Amino acid sequence: MPQTFSVSSAVELAVVERSGFIESRHSGAALVLSPDGVVVESLGDVDAAILPRSSMKPLQALGCVTAGAPLEGERLALATASHSGTDRHVAVVHSILDSAGLDEGALQCPPAWPGDADARDDMVRATGEPQRVRMNCSGKHAAMLLACVTNGWETGGYLDPSHPLQVHLREVIERLTGAKVGATAVDGCGAPVYGMSLTALGRAIHRIGTASERSPFALHRLAGTLVRAVRENPWTIDGPGRPDTIAIERLGVFAKGGAEGVMVMVAPDGTTVALKVLDGSGRAATAIALSLLERHGALTSSEVAATMAVLPLRVSGGGADVGAIRPTASTPGT
Repeated sequence: MPQTFSVSSAVELAVVERSGFIESRHSGAALVLSPDGVVVESLGDVDAAILPRSSMKPLQALGCVTAGAPLEGERLALATASHSGTDRHVAVVHSILDSAGLDEGALQCPPAWPGDADARDDMVRATGEPQRVRMNCSGKHAAMLLACVTNGWETGGYLDPSHPLQVHLREVIERLTGAKVGATAVDGCGAPVYGMSLTALGRAIHRIGTASERSPFALHRLAGTLVRAVRENPWTIDGPGRPDTIAIERLGVFAKGGAEGVMVMVAPDGTTVALKVLDGSGRAATAIALSLLERHGALTSSEVAATMAVLPLRVSGGGADVGAIRPTASTPGT
């Protein structure tokens, strides 16, 4: 088992401030790569193994298209998403399944309620039952099934790590990270998730986020197409008013949060952040990533401040704003 992240190696990344009182602190690790891929800052132990959770989805989506899955535009972006389960998201998932000649019964992610409050309320009133297609990973699963059908692989066991699809995805992931995966675990949706360092994850996301659609290499061309699909369809990746979508819409970044406090983000100039909040809370992850990109000149202070103002960072008391979740990683020594 690889060495995993520990409290002793963590640094403070954000605080929760209430009425001038620091109520909570979020510690973890973070890595910043320059546009040309050089590590320009590391906070905490960036070489310890983590589970990237849904921040690994861009790698998996790219693996699906390199396996031949015919995905582009909003369907490709949905394959990368942790969507909020709105009707619009579900329609795209159904279109991916339809192109594979399958229905949502083929999905092996667990049934779930939508993350979007309005969609959830509508579902409760209409059916009272969670659905697999509403699960936030259903786009990824639909893409996996399409890749299987495209290659003539059986679909019943597509989540087994030994299935030809998962073998291919693991090979693509190792190629992008430049490292062998250290462990295999089961993600919340049932798919394999691989242990890797923040350094490896950051390297992979940087390669995807800076890829050109005009590259002579097919993997890079497809990665460039994936990034463009997400930037052109930010609603797919998360949902209305949700952090990843807000950051992409307002700043043109390529962003993908993961469960348990993981976040990857690539600025338009290629500066890349990968981070892990040790306590597993993701509430500060987007703000931390933005502050690090600002620190390294990839985003302006004014555009970051304007984006922070619409992220869910406010702390309320008695019906009024009395504080905020505030990143501290961008201020050395805090």
